[in-house]
Amino acid sequence: MPEITLIGWFHTVIGLLAILTGVYSLVRFKVIQSHQLTGKIYLICTLIAALSALGIYKHGGFGIAHALAVLTLLAVLVGGVAEKTGLFGGGSRYIQAASYSATFLFHMIPAITDGLMRLPVGSPIATSPEDPLLRGFYLAFLVTYVVGLGFQIKWLRKQP
Repeated sequence: MPEITLIGWFHTVIGLLAILTGVYSLVRFKVIQSHQLTGKIYLICTLIAALSALGIYKHGGFGIAHALAVLTLLAVLVGGVAEKTGLFGGGSRYIQAASYSATFLFHMIPAITDGLMRLPVGSPIATSPEDPLLRGFYLAFLVTYVVGLGFQIKWLRKQP
């Protein structure tokens, strides 16, 4: 198995739980909402994963994964404010959907990067974050986010 610290394992397990509950919430409910059990689990695990990511320094300093963790924390904050306060008026539910769904995008980028740079053990598929295969995944995730958000907005417009 690739060398991974205890905090790295913790972060990975929590992140996988977040991704699984996030997929379920998006498929089942179309949006992630904190009043749904799976949405609550997703958001809590996402917060824990983002905070634990800030304590992982595999490459020696603050990097892209840390920036994504900070963006995740900001997205959860903005989504939570939109969901709980309605601060953004009629746009609150759209901002909530965009923010919470963005956290899913922010999970996927480091997950695929770390996975393909570690596996298979001894001969990883990717050797750097700039690998063309990884860049293709990043683009696919971004397109999926934009298209998915479009579907969410369309669905939200139909809701009372």
